[in-house]
Amino acid sequence: MKFLIIEQDLRVSGTSQGIISRSFLAKLRKAYPESLIDVHYIKAEDSMDKLELLPVNNIIEHRVDIKLPMVIKLMNKLYWRIFSVSLGEKWIVKQYSRVISRIEYKDYDHIFIRSAGVAHETILATLDLPVLKDAIVNFHDPFPVAWYVGSRLEPTKLDFFRLAKMMKIVERAKVCTSTASYMSHDLQHLYKSKKPFLTLPHQFDPAVFDLTDSSLVRKKEKRISISYHGALMFGRNIENLIKAYNDILASDDTYVENTELILRVKGNEVARIVEIYKDAPNIKFLTTINFSNSSNEQIYQSDIVIILENGPYYCNILVGKAPFLASSNKAVLCLSPKKSELRNIISDKRCIANMEDREEIKEKLKELIDNELYQQSPVKAFGDYFNLENFQIQLDNILNFRPN
Repeated sequence: MKFLIIEQDLRVSGTSQGIISRSFLAKLRKAYPESLIDVHYIKAEDSMDKLELLPVNNIIEHRVDIKLPMVIKLMNKLYWRIFSVSLGEKWIVKQYSRVISRIEYKDYDHIFIRSAGVAHETILATLDLPVLKDAIVNFHDPFPVAWYVGSRLEPTKLDFFRLAKMMKIVERAKVCTSTASYMSHDLQHLYKSKKPFLTLPHQFDPAVFDLTDSSLVRKKEKRISISYHGALMFGRNIENLIKAYNDILASDDTYVENTELILRVKGNEVARIVEIYKDAPNIKFLTTINFSNSSNEQIYQSDIVIILENGPYYCNILVGKAPFLASSNKAVLCLSPKKSELRNIISDKRCIANMEDREEIKEKLKELIDNELYQQSPVKAFGDYFNLENFQIQLDNILNFRPN
């Protein structure tokens, strides 16, 4: 079997999509070990990729220049106001389209075009290309970003024209997929697709990463270390976690003596939260670190790892760190809205709590802490959802799909 993969992000750090895309290639190789896998990697800036770690037959790197010419900048100031279309965006997408149009694709059995970032350039670039009718188009996030659950942006006229363009792409594509079942449902209706959106969840495979850098890892100072590494955005609520943890500390000195909460966070709300809770006992706010250090810290120094889903009412995406944490076999506490993707995936109900319910968070977190302190029984939050067998079943459903 011959696979052609068109990728936009294969970075080893600084982006969840790079981690996810690299892991997809690793799992694809494990699912089809004798297949031919060729990758075309289209990037707009220098990055650390370590492409030699990827288990593919061939990888061709393309560099696109997305710096807008001055004439485009000047024309766009008036153009988008009149026509509700950005000349700048059209010009950038055209650079990707030129690359993809030169790729020989007809000899491959399956073609994946995978999105990245908020602009989805690789997908948009295929609108008028013949490869689209043979392609499996993968959405990692909703597009345009105004439809991203948790976003505070209101749709603009530009967004509705972007949406109309994406609807044409979805109509012409052979198959469309997303990484979460709720997102597949929502995008199918958003883009008015007559074909079902299929679901292929994020994956994680450590074999495609160099995780030897542990120079910035913080050694835990208490018997039980609880940690969250990530951004505070799209309605992710960490304050109820902090309040619930403080309630646990106040309930018994055992928790003061034996636990700590480590928060490596970034985002617009961080300064405000740090100012409020900077003197809270047993809580440390630290800067974020690269993926190798972060992975090592969560695997070897954390006992309970926190996931924050988007909120506050609904989360239709699969957060990128879920398969990574599933592979680490760590106890996990996911703070979620009442309707979310991970509520349908997490099989151990000790591991999920309502992000708005301080008392439930306290109850679930205390139960996990007590398990680590006393029982030390295994906690497998995600069951077998992210194992290779399930990946292959879902992948085969996509590869074998035939639109009516």
